[in-house]
Amino acid sequence: MSNPSAKLKWGVLGAAKINERLFPAFHKSRTADLYAIASRDLGKAQKAAKDSGIPHCYGSYEALLDDPNIDAVYIPLPNHLHAEYSRKAADRGKHILCEKPLTPTAPEAQSLVEYCSQKKVRIMDGFMWPHHPRTAVMRKLLDSGKIGKVTRVTAAFTFVLDNLDQSNIRLHNSMGGGSLLDVGCYTVYGIRWAMGQEPVKAFARAKYKYDCDVEMTAQLLFPDGSLASMDCGFTLPMRQWVEITGTQGTMTIRDLWVPDDEAKFDIHAGERTETHSVRGQDQIACMLDDFGTALIQNQDPTPHISEAIKSLKVLDALAKSAREGREVDIV
Repeated sequence: MSNPSAKLKWGVLGAAKINERLFPAFHKSRTADLYAIASRDLGKAQKAAKDSGIPHCYGSYEALLDDPNIDAVYIPLPNHLHAEYSRKAADRGKHILCEKPLTPTAPEAQSLVEYCSQKKVRIMDGFMWPHHPRTAVMRKLLDSGKIGKVTRVTAAFTFVLDNLDQSNIRLHNSMGGGSLLDVGCYTVYGIRWAMGQEPVKAFARAKYKYDCDVEMTAQLLFPDGSLASMDCGFTLPMRQWVEITGTQGTMTIRDLWVPDDEAKFDIHAGERTETHSVRGQDQIACMLDDFGTALIQNQDPTPHISEAIKSLKVLDALAKSAREGREVDIV
């Protein structure tokens, strides 16, 4: 596509709960036309279409993918189905915005990205926070040396999962369950983004239920000796903060992953604190527009999909470390 005024026709695979947050953003987007939804239960698809003003619905994912009018698909399916349906979308020439994590492991992600490249379709994982304008402001300040060289990052993403039983797909190991893949993927990506380099060693401790991690605390070592720490889980109150410490100050963000309408962050240097604010932005709509604009301009979307593979290499190492009770190399 090359028409700057064009809108992409989107299809959504699945009537997942996250759609409640996603659909309003589709309607705000400058580049997206929410065209169709599919569910394995046609009744669910019909209800979602009626409730959200979506003109077309299908009783199978394949039927939606076969619709020649659809340019791009959003895939909010369980983690273990991401690669399968991304490949099916690629086979039909659809561009793909896939829920995070892209796949449960880095090798699976690498294989999927290569497959999409061969099919000449573009794919991006659905992390929203990199697309919020606040993130660009923070990046500019970090790159300017506002807090000096970054040497330490601490990040957390936890929330209480009410039903810690296997009625919840987050607690099925075979479906890519566990808190590391669910919310730890945010902290790992945020740490990598803040550090601006890739970690080389990982050490983690975790608690398990039904063979899925429900809590994890971890430390990452970087080539220059810098350290980062993180924790994620389903058993602690909502925490979604990041602290970035440099040689001359600290940047703190209390709500990096899901910001309030007034998205703030603080910079502390000596006894002085600066509060910065970026108001009135819907980060999901920003994500859709960044992805859509890239497709319309026939460019790779940003962040590049290679970021997903890099994060999954760290996630793989953390999972291995927690299982084996030792520090492991990130390869």
